Amino acid sequence: MSFTRVEDPEAHLTSFHTQMMLARGSDVVYCKLLLSTLAGAALEWFVSLHDGHITTFDQFATLLREQYLVNKAPTRLFYDVFDIKQY
Repeated sequence: MSFTRVEDPEAHLTSFHTQMMLARGSDVVYCKLLLSTLAGAALEWFVSLHDGHITTFDQFATLLREQYLVNKAPTRLFYDVFDIKQY
C-alpha cells in the first residue's frame, strides 16, 4: 500500500492504522512505517520538511491530512440521493 498524493489521505491513514494495531509498535515505529508508504510527490513533500519537524505519529498524520485535504473523499449527504438516476 502506498500513498502517492492522489488518494484520500484519511482512507490511507485508516488502512495503515488498522494494520499497525496488530503490530503494537511505538510512535517511532509508526512514523517510520508510515514514511515507507509514501511514494512520488508525497515522498517529495515529506523530504522537503525540516529535520525534526515531526515528533509524533499523530503530528505526522495531521500534517499528511492537511497537506492532501483536497484529495479527501467528499462526505455524502442525505440529499445526494436525489441526484441518483436510473438509466
